[in-house]
Amino acid sequence: MQDILKMRWFYLLGFLFVGANIYLISKDQLLLVALPVALLLLYTAVYHMDRLFLFIVLFTPLSINIEEYVGGSIGLFLPTEPLLFGMLLLIILMQFIGNWFERDFLRHPVTLIFALQFCWIFLTAITSELPLVSFKFLLTKLWFIIPLYLYGYLFFKQEKNIYWFIWLYIASLTVVVLYTLTNHAMYGFDEETGHWVMFPFFKDHTSYGAILALVYPLLVGYLIGRKNGPLIQLTLASLVVLFGFAIMMSYTRAAWLSLVVALGVYLLIRFKIRFRYLLMVGVAGLIYAAASWTQIMHSLEKNNAEHATENMDERLESMANITTDASNLERLNRWYCAVRMWEERPVLGWGPGTYAMVYAPFQLESLKTIISTNSGNRGNAHSEYLGPLSEQGLPGLILMLVLVGYIFYTAITLYIRMPDGDLKLTVLLLTLGLVTYFVHGILNNYLDTDKATVPVWGFTAIIVMLDLKYKRESGVRN
Repeated sequence: MQDILKMRWFYLLGFLFVGANIYLISKDQLLLVALPVALLLLYTAVYHMDRLFLFIVLFTPLSINIEEYVGGSIGLFLPTEPLLFGMLLLIILMQFIGNWFERDFLRHPVTLIFALQFCWIFLTAITSELPLVSFKFLLTKLWFIIPLYLYGYLFFKQEKNIYWFIWLYIASLTVVVLYTLTNHAMYGFDEETGHWVMFPFFKDHTSYGAILALVYPLLVGYLIGRKNGPLIQLTLASLVVLFGFAIMMSYTRAAWLSLVVALGVYLLIRFKIRFRYLLMVGVAGLIYAAASWTQIMHSLEKNNAEHATENMDERLESMANITTDASNLERLNRWYCAVRMWEERPVLGWGPGTYAMVYAPFQLESLKTIISTNSGNRGNAHSEYLGPLSEQGLPGLILMLVLVGYIFYTAITLYIRMPDGDLKLTVLLLTLGLVTYFVHGILNNYLDTDKATVPVWGFTAIIVMLDLKYKRESGVRN
């Protein structure tokens, strides 16, 4: 009898829900339609957070920024950022209920540097020129880093999840590559259309090229670095060719340069070049550059190579064109603005996330280009390093440099002491992928987007997890 009553209540609630939906749809209200999806996501987040995490990874390359459709006042990537925000709240709640993270992880240098960054961002948000913008920036950082780095650390403890993370992201990115190349082919693969054919998944060709370069070492490394079955080998070879062609057709010179640097880093690791030798070469190079600065600048000023050419050598040479290349000149304009902003507020900066809103008065007329703007609608400081310098002062830049430096120190020392096998190869390839991004970060910055944040901090979480698993013999961590 009780079962019959329960079924009647179930049917009654079902009919009421359907009836309410029909009524609201007739009034152009779709709120209740989303309720089952919201409940499903809530259930998944609470009981199967690992699946929600993979869902986010899968849809990151396919996410769309609603800023392009609702105006410049709201920048939010759907569906990823709301889900990451929900994960942030759940992780905080679960951490209060029961400690999720062991002490070794919380005391790891990378974790501590993240904590210091958050503290400094909070402090500089209080003193910000635009506090509301800065606290929004802080919240965005929290929902990017805590789910991807902190929860990612727990998620990657099951080593199979490392490969799920990598291949789901690459699979989804492959869809974007095919979409982009198909669109581009319709215009004959010319450069001008190559700047926007990846829209709406990527805003422009530079961010698209950066992410392609980020994953390319993984594809090449898995193809030539381990034994695979014929089908897997054919798939990897196809992806290497496809992504290689996509990188070329992205017309992103910084992406090409970052891959060359990654190759150089691989050779250094492969042949075990000692750090002190690299330091000596680096110091000698800086001394030479300082002594020859005037001659170098004269040479650069004579460089008229344009990137809009079919000649690959001339395209690469155009990266140093500071005479006629509007893209290079505008980047220099933004960098000079960042430095001048820092000079005016050297310690606390102008506030996290505020560069685009406050840099305009710092532009010099002599440095403006045909693409300069005062509205801040064409990106920000174009650097992962000068951005924090202008917005968070010198401590912000130092924290960013220390974070990047320690990530690579951790990754390389981990690779050296790990036993041979797939995981050791994976650590090397993740390191090279991060090299491409942080080299690219000298010229552009995308860590305020899910496209870059998910792989960059996900790769970092994998490295830290394995660093703690394969502890240093010195016993620094117990």
